[in-house]
Amino acid sequence: MIIPLSSLSLMALPLILLAFVMHKWGFSPKFLGVASLRMVLQLLTIGYMLVFLFKTPSPWISGAVFGVMLLASSFIARRHMKKGGFRALKMLLISIAIVSFCMLSFVMYVIDADPWYNPQYFIPLAGMIVASSMNALSLFAERLKSELQQHPFEVARNKAFNASLIPQFNSFLAVGLVSLPGVMTGQILSGVSPLIAVRYQIVVMVMVLCSAAFSVFIYTFLSNLKRD
Repeated sequence: MIIPLSSLSLMALPLILLAFVMHKWGFSPKFLGVASLRMVLQLLTIGYMLVFLFKTPSPWISGAVFGVMLLASSFIARRHMKKGGFRALKMLLISIAIVSFCMLSFVMYVIDADPWYNPQYFIPLAGMIVASSMNALSLFAERLKSELQQHPFEVARNKAFNASLIPQFNSFLAVGLVSLPGVMTGQILSGVSPLIAVRYQIVVMVMVLCSAAFSVFIYTFLSNLKRD
């Protein structure tokens, strides 16, 4: 089933309503507008890129896309850190890169993707892994800063770590009861058997949780090295 552009444009209505509510609450809707525009442009760009990659798969292009994901995620996560400068950015990049490379390699083996750089699997999975690490590190850094004002480092670290994984653990607890996750829903809508879709969803959920957790572990370890 193809969504007509005329129908797709209706999705702007909830965003307009959200901008109105944000304005009433005293927030500037400018960031929502910029973020929405970026979202559409970035998705259109990657859509055209994937069409090209599916026709002419290349390990170099897939690797380059992966590299862009790593850099972009590091800069985005860095926004939540007021201190650290280039050093913090480097630690974020190393943390996300190590976890993403290891987890992506493992998952590509589990699903038996051949070749390993097959963009149909490589790029969507890489995106989910990198995004999970980025979001967890952003939440961790923001929470750690506030917790350090009230607690010693180890207590603050543990509280921040727990907070950074709330979205993933909520997904684990709610899946199948509250919602059908995106990967499973997309496959079912495309006609795949729900029992097959479940297998892929299990892979994705474990992948996302562990990517988030290990990224925080590695970042904390690197931060402690700098502290020592």
